[in-house]
Amino acid sequence: MPVKKTETDVPEKLTLSSEERALRCAELAFDKKAYDIRALDISRISSIADFLVIISGSSDKQNQAISDNIRTGLKKFGKVIDIEGAREGKWIVMDYGDVLVHIFQHDLRRYYDLDGLWKMAPLLDLPKAISEAHRESDY
Repeated sequence: MPVKKTETDVPEKLTLSSEERALRCAELAFDKKAYDIRALDISRISSIADFLVIISGSSDKQNQAISDNIRTGLKKFGKVIDIEGAREGKWIVMDYGDVLVHIFQHDLRRYYDLDGLWKMAPLLDLPKAISEAHRESDY
């Protein structure tokens, strides 16, 4: 007797488009209470990547947790090519080839101003809860 296939029998998609990867990075960061999350489409401006995801965290430990959550959450879709700054946790850069993720402590993000440097890049539409997440002291 043949076995009836259910939705759970369908294998999960094992590849992500650049846009899907950037969105997933934002979601995984938000899961760890990251804020001021922006995903920029830099594909028409630069050849270094298709998307740049810029994230803020409140401490080095939180930034490390955000980085770990992104790394483990995307592991089934391929390994991160390189991670820099994870030990210190002040500014962590994750390179997925098509997506670059920058996880900053608030003051360093303001100092280096990648948001301003890439201001000509269009923003990727993120879910409202993610795009509206800000640092509590900003209220």
